[in-house]
Amino acid sequence: MKRKIVTIDEAKCNGCGLCVTACHEGALQIIDGKAKLVSETYCDGLGACLPDCPMGAITLEEREAAAFDEEAVKQHIASHKSSMPEKLACGCPGTHAKSIERKNSPNVTTAPLQTGLTNESQLRQWPCQIQLVPVNAPYFENAHLLVAADCTAYAYANIHQEFMRNKITIIGCPKLDNADYAAKLSAILAAHEIKSITVLRMEVPCCGGIVQAVKEALINSGKMIPWQVVTISTDGAILE
Repeated sequence: MKRKIVTIDEAKCNGCGLCVTACHEGALQIIDGKAKLVSETYCDGLGACLPDCPMGAITLEEREAAAFDEEAVKQHIASHKSSMPEKLACGCPGTHAKSIERKNSPNVTTAPLQTGLTNESQLRQWPCQIQLVPVNAPYFENAHLLVAADCTAYAYANIHQEFMRNKITIIGCPKLDNADYAAKLSAILAAHEIKSITVLRMEVPCCGGIVQAVKEALINSGKMIPWQVVTISTDGAILE
C-alpha cells in the first residue's frame, strides 16, 4: 500500500537519539551511530519525531510501505522494555530533558557577583547543547533564555553567576556544529513563551553566526521578545 512513512537522511543524522525518544511506537533505534527505521509496520506516519530532530534529517515520504500494525507495535514495545534498562529503552540517556532546581536570585538581570553567593553551578536544565535540547522541554516555558557560544564558559570565569543564574542556558558553536540553529530556535520560540533572550558570544567573527540565528528565530516567531547581545573578548573581558 502507498502511505506516508518516515525517511532518514543518514548523512545529516548525528545520532543524538531525540527522535527515538519522540517515537512512541518504537519504530526508530540508534544503530551504528545513526537513526534507523527498524520496521515499516511500527511507523504510523504521523511524524511526531520530526520536530525533535535538530539536524532536519527526518522527513515524511509517501511511498509503498507495509501497513501500520498497532498490535505489532504493542508487542514490540513490551519486549523492548523488558529486554533493556528503562533509561536506554528510549534513546541516549544524555538527551533526556530534566530540570535542575537552583536557588533564585533577587532578579534575572545580568549583575556583578554579589558577596555571599556561592560558586555552585547555575545550570538549570539538561541537556544544554542547542542540537540536543528537545523543542518541547517544559523548562523553556516562561524562561529567560541564555544562548551562549560554548567558548564563553572558558573565557569568562564568572559566567555562572553573572549570566546563567536564573536562566535556561543553551550553548553551541556555529563554526563546528553542522546544524541549523535558526530553525531549532524558531521551533523553541514557537512552542513556548520566552520572556527574554541574552546572547553571549566571543569577539571572534564566527560567533556572529549565533547572533544571526537568534535574529532569524525572532523574526520567524513574530514575537516581540526583549533581547541583548553581550560580547566577551578572547582575554576574558566584557566588550559590550
